[in-house]
Amino acid sequence: MIKNFLNKLPKKQAKSAESRDGGSSTLSSNSSTTSASSARSGNVNSTGNNSTQNSGVNHGNKLHEPLHNKANGSSPPVPYEALPSFRDVPSAEKQNLFIRKLSMCCVVFDFTDPTKHLKEKDIKRQTLVELVDYVSSANGKFSDVVLQEIVRVVTTNLFRTLSTQPRENKVLEGLDVEEEEPLMDPAWPHLQIVYEFLLRFVTSPETDAKLAKRYIDHAFILKLLDLFDSEDPREREYLKTVLHRIYGKFMVHRPFIRKTINNIFYRFIFETEKHNGIAELLEILGSIINGFALPLKEEHKLFLVRALIPLHKPKCIPMYHQQLTYSITQFVEKDCKLADTVIRGLLKYWPITNSSKEVMFLGELEEVLEATQAPEFQRCMVPLFRQIGRCMSSSHFQVAERALFLWNNDHIENLIKQNRRVILPIIFPALEKNARNHWNQAVHSLTLNVRKIFSDVDPELFEECLLKFQEDEGRDEEDKVKREATWRRLEEIAISKGASSEAVVVPRKAMLPLSG
Repeated sequence: MIKNFLNKLPKKQAKSAESRDGGSSTLSSNSSTTSASSARSGNVNSTGNNSTQNSGVNHGNKLHEPLHNKANGSSPPVPYEALPSFRDVPSAEKQNLFIRKLSMCCVVFDFTDPTKHLKEKDIKRQTLVELVDYVSSANGKFSDVVLQEIVRVVTTNLFRTLSTQPRENKVLEGLDVEEEEPLMDPAWPHLQIVYEFLLRFVTSPETDAKLAKRYIDHAFILKLLDLFDSEDPREREYLKTVLHRIYGKFMVHRPFIRKTINNIFYRFIFETEKHNGIAELLEILGSIINGFALPLKEEHKLFLVRALIPLHKPKCIPMYHQQLTYSITQFVEKDCKLADTVIRGLLKYWPITNSSKEVMFLGELEEVLEATQAPEFQRCMVPLFRQIGRCMSSSHFQVAERALFLWNNDHIENLIKQNRRVILPIIFPALEKNARNHWNQAVHSLTLNVRKIFSDVDPELFEECLLKFQEDEGRDEEDKVKREATWRRLEEIAISKGASSEAVVVPRKAMLPLSG
């Protein structure tokens, strides 16, 4: 066994050397020699066959299985020299030169060491800029071969393992994550131009969607959506624009894009609560929802109930709450009957101990109520104003203040006035206690203003509520006196029988006030 083990050691070292030379570690052992020699000569493809020296293109490759040539050693894997400019070649040769430049840009350099391959990195950057200009000014439909090579450049450069920094529990504790410094990708000087290249390609009138959908397929879109978890906000901003353009141009992919975004949300809500791109994905969805045709499909309503409303659950909601509010109000504006569903969903996830989150919920609630009509308002007003009453009497002045600000909205104030006979008895105790005891002067003043609105609109109802409150207050005081008397009686019995081992028996009649 030891002899067999020692015999294997040289083979393992040779494999490591091959990997350092730029060969693919996923190739079979039968083709390892061919792959290593091909990598050193600069003409490598996923099957181990040599490609044409001039173009460097292997049209037999599968689209999503390109070899990602990475210059991570002491020198690039190929002689890396600039190709002629498009201005310096005849028109008939421009497409061939374009393909050669595309192949040249499939070499990915290591940016973790800023001192390596400076000349080669600059050559690639200049080449990428030329490709962007060429795609922007193209005046003929892109051929099948060109489409394949364009997508190969994109997949080689963009689809990578994202670099991440440790995510501490502070994100999950709902602290201000915006104060953290985002992780900037050192390869951004090249990545930015590749994203711009992809954007110009997708938006180009010369890109035939029917032909390009063979290459910008479901696998491509999945990998693109994976990149939304990048910690670099510049990358997420580009991804947002690119995905939106793909959604607009490739209608065949629209259901798949929506379904995949749903799955990202489900995993974020119910499993990880960790994702960097939720705000950008919601921003895209806000635009998509805005374009939904009426009446809304059942699929879209389910998306609201199963994905958007549960997004109020994670503690890191401040990262994306603005975009979430916009998407939800879009639904209510499209179909006012959804207001009841949305408001009850907000109440379901209403925070109990997080005051800053409560303030956000109250702001969102105002926007939803502004688009709510009377019939939907009446369906949910009882549980809604029970919660608003609790917020009004909150000891946190911002929560109480934000709840009382609802009366500054004319539409909401009119809805409340129309249903005052139901609403005022619910919130009157909170109004009266605030007017008497709230420590914050601003909350006290707002409370008096709201009381005046009700007393001016319906003095009789206001007096009824005041009398009832005083009666309830009197009963509460009586119950308090009875409880205190019961406790005193228990203490006396305990003291009198404390010296003996006899059990203390309390008459049932004496215990009844305890439940009050």
